[in-house]
Amino acid sequence: MYDKLASIYDYFVNWENRLAYELPFLEQQLRTLGEDPSKIRVIDTACGTGHHAIALANLGFQVSGSDLFPEMVSLADANAKAAGEKVTFQTAGFGNISASFGQPGQFDAVLCLGNSLPHVDSNKDLQKALRDFNELLQPGGMLVLQMRNFDLVMGEKKRWMEPQSVKDGATEWLFLRFYDFETDGRIQFNILSLHRKENAPWQIQLTSAHLLPIYSEELKTELGALGFREIRLYGNLAAEPYAADSSGDLVLIAYKA
Repeated sequence: MYDKLASIYDYFVNWENRLAYELPFLEQQLRTLGEDPSKIRVIDTACGTGHHAIALANLGFQVSGSDLFPEMVSLADANAKAAGEKVTFQTAGFGNISASFGQPGQFDAVLCLGNSLPHVDSNKDLQKALRDFNELLQPGGMLVLQMRNFDLVMGEKKRWMEPQSVKDGATEWLFLRFYDFETDGRIQFNILSLHRKENAPWQIQLTSAHLLPIYSEELKTELGALGFREIRLYGNLAAEPYAADSSGDLVLIAYKA
């Protein structure tokens, strides 16, 4: 899915607004790990086009990033170069990130943001991804996960998300995102993208990927089994309390034993 979306991904994310909203919380949490951000090693897994990693590097943190898709990594490299920030990006998917970076326990913080983790195929792959995060962290290191609140999503079976529209000069984009709930318990996540130049006919593309709903109690149990401690849940990256029946997101912070 995201290999096909790479070239247009930054069109349907308003990074200026998103980072203004999310960075204060992320910076606050990361600064609890030490006074000098240049000594705090952070990896942004499933980093996409690299904007979170680049913004954290701009704040002084020592940042790396990984993504399954080389198309995304290439764009992340280009974005970092354009921003004048030094960020190490590598192509690696969940379960193989620690092996790709080669040195266990080299990070003080692991981030997995933007509903990325539910792209695993099965509970077995979820466990493998969490073990991978554990391997990346040094003892006492911080894990930060952000995803949709699937307690709510699966309870309400709400298919449609808010449409997004973007204009770039004479080009107009419209993005429609919706879910199909499948009989095996998974979700098919669809993005219908439409674009046109001036008044030309709309060009239409549909891309899809499967998501594994990850429930809050299940996630806490899996992390507890790996020895993570001080597990905290929030309802968003504004640090509002988590409520399974109403929060839009599930944000989890935990520490490696």
